[in-house]
Amino acid sequence: MKRGFLIVSLIAIILSCSSDDKIIINEQNFLVFGHFYGMCVGESCVETFKLTDKKLLEDTIDDYSGQNLAFIELENDKFEQIKNLIDFFPNQLLNESETVFGCPDCADGGGLFIQYSENGKIKSWRIDQNKNNVPTYLHNFMDKVNEKIALINN
Repeated sequence: MKRGFLIVSLIAIILSCSSDDKIIINEQNFLVFGHFYGMCVGESCVETFKLTDKKLLEDTIDDYSGQNLAFIELENDKFEQIKNLIDFFPNQLLNESETVFGCPDCADGGGLFIQYSENGKIKSWRIDQNKNNVPTYLHNFMDKVNEKIALINN
């Protein structure tokens, strides 16, 4: 009897934790992601995108600082290729007091710009592309962001 109760309790805990930890995107909750390289020439030096539950948008300003953004909607096939990026977003990032990880683009290695909006509350981070300079829990997400940017640009 105790074993059955333990199994049911464990399942209930797992299910309740996984639903609370899920990052949700929609029109108001969105993910902005991109990369930036200072010692670079051309269109691909600064790439920033915005992902909602229904569409993918691209920034047209390409501001290295990430402060000035103006988005236009991209084709639906691009959205379909990258819409699962939010599944890789590390929840731990939302609890960080730091907004800069490593020294993004200090050694001309580039950086990632990440912004998450939840119910109008926006949090932003700049992340060094050199994984040796950032927490391990960010590595998989960094790989996915770079992978999705490459998919969009192909």
